[in-house]
Amino acid sequence: MSEKDFRKTRGPWAIATVIFVGLIGFAAYRNREHAHNGGAASGLQLPSPAVADALSRYGFTLTEGAKAAGLDFSHTPPKLDPKLDPILPRVADMGAGVAVSDFDRDGKPDVYVTDSAEGSKNKLFHNLGNGKFEDVGEKLGVADVNQKGTGTSMGALFGDYDNDGFEDLLVYKWGRPELLHNDAGKKFTRVTETANLPKWMNANTSVLLDFDNDGKLDILLCGYFAEGLDLWNLKDTSIMPDSLSFAHNGTDRHLLKGDGTGKFTDVTKEVGIDTKAWTLAAGVADLNGDGFPEIILANDYGKAELWLNNGGKRFTNVADGTVIGAKAKAGMNISFGDIYNDGRLAIYRTNITESEGNLIQNNDLWLPDKPGSLTYTDEAASLGVADGGWSFGAQFADLNNDGFQDLYLTNGYISADPKDFYWFDYGKVAMGNAVLVQDASLWPPLRGRSMAGYEAKRLWLNDGAGRFTEVAQAVGASDRFDGRAVAVADLDGDGALDILVANQKGPLLLYKNKVSPDSRWLSVSLEGVKSNRSAIGASVTAFFDGQKQTQVVTGGIGFCAQNQRPLHFGLGKTSTLEKLEIRWPSGTIQTVEGAKLTLGKINEVKES
Repeated sequence: MSEKDFRKTRGPWAIATVIFVGLIGFAAYRNREHAHNGGAASGLQLPSPAVADALSRYGFTLTEGAKAAGLDFSHTPPKLDPKLDPILPRVADMGAGVAVSDFDRDGKPDVYVTDSAEGSKNKLFHNLGNGKFEDVGEKLGVADVNQKGTGTSMGALFGDYDNDGFEDLLVYKWGRPELLHNDAGKKFTRVTETANLPKWMNANTSVLLDFDNDGKLDILLCGYFAEGLDLWNLKDTSIMPDSLSFAHNGTDRHLLKGDGTGKFTDVTKEVGIDTKAWTLAAGVADLNGDGFPEIILANDYGKAELWLNNGGKRFTNVADGTVIGAKAKAGMNISFGDIYNDGRLAIYRTNITESEGNLIQNNDLWLPDKPGSLTYTDEAASLGVADGGWSFGAQFADLNNDGFQDLYLTNGYISADPKDFYWFDYGKVAMGNAVLVQDASLWPPLRGRSMAGYEAKRLWLNDGAGRFTEVAQAVGASDRFDGRAVAVADLDGDGALDILVANQKGPLLLYKNKVSPDSRWLSVSLEGVKSNRSAIGASVTAFFDGQKQTQVVTGGIGFCAQNQRPLHFGLGKTSTLEKLEIRWPSGTIQTVEGAKLTLGKINEVKES
């Protein structure tokens, strides 16, 4: 059915018609699975016996240790207008974000997490270098950003907008976005009022980028609920999408051009980004190799968008007619990975797949036919990474340092009553007309029921030959919380990428990674000179063992997440690295010979 026909007939959500099929069997299946896995309200499961030998079998193990490390945080969702109370868990279902940055330049990555209740405090955990963290958020002025009447946080990003060497902080919210200047790592100063950010938008994703390569960071903000809508003070309840497949009542995007002083100009219409959607994730990278970064957007209730950058002056959506724009789905995540070590950046969009045929969208892994091509094929199913449950954040990372990028995914939607489910009533909404779908007051109350709750996470190991093997439970990733954001960083400097997971209405998790010592590694920390100092937009290709692996420095990637700034390359058992080739946003191509690099440490490279 075409989009036009769909909207004309107000027909059912394309995938929702099968919700009723096997519904009783679905409920029985969920009860059996939940009972089998303990059904613990805490969301944490006992480690699998296989974890003991995972180091020898898979080359690494994961151990959850957030509280022991001082990363003591649990997310609280927003309490919105009382008119939304009957379905509040369905509406207030996001806000757990995590961002990594070395804010004080002491060589150790720090962690910022967002909370979403009015009056709640975000936290900035300072890395003490001894395996412990200390919350310095209030002391440094970055905690109290959820004040009543200003909205609440959805996520955050770090980037050096004034090129002074210290990464500043952007907090995007359902409400007023906040910009805070980093004062040499000693404190942060709020500069929102002079930055010319949107006064109020329900932002659910943001990325920092330099879209015109002028050496100054820009901001892309994308929204979810309609522009200017105050979810705490509603005039009426017609706030939901007008279609669960082709929603057109989302909000504007804002591309804000930075001048290098903390002032931004909205150039969205000028550059041609004119669509509205319910956007949940954005990714930015130079996908066609012309030196200017493209923008790819994952939209809930709609198709993905791929915005081609025309010389830093205009953007054109080229997704239609390609596999990227072929299907409307519940897009949640965008991440990039060179999965075959051949220089092709694959794009991973997560969606919804839920239990034995009831709701099957599958995740997408779009692979270009060659480096720099914008012609893609979807290889998610053939590689085994399509079924991620009700998927949210996902990141590519070489978790066992074998030289190939693996894929970690978190999931789960609403974990409530483990024996009572909302699926039947959700199906009635999904099959209704636009008026029913859009009006929150017409949705059946949740009454404490679960929906895609208590899901097992996914961790797919990449063997580099087109095979991904799911090993999450075997290596220790055993939680069953409702996951949202995922970020990766080597928090203790041991050469293994650890995994941070922010959970909706749940605790921050730290999966500490222990990697077999016979696998080599190298990290690269870039500093731009002609390019923006954070080097956001730069790509690095490592040549080793007859292969080449490309990674990009991003200004936010995944779902409401930001990874560590240095790029981490696992090298397997390779004892030498041939070279690094760096493509800076300025257009400079810089080669660093392997003899000048040191394996097993962070190598700092300045643009020359």
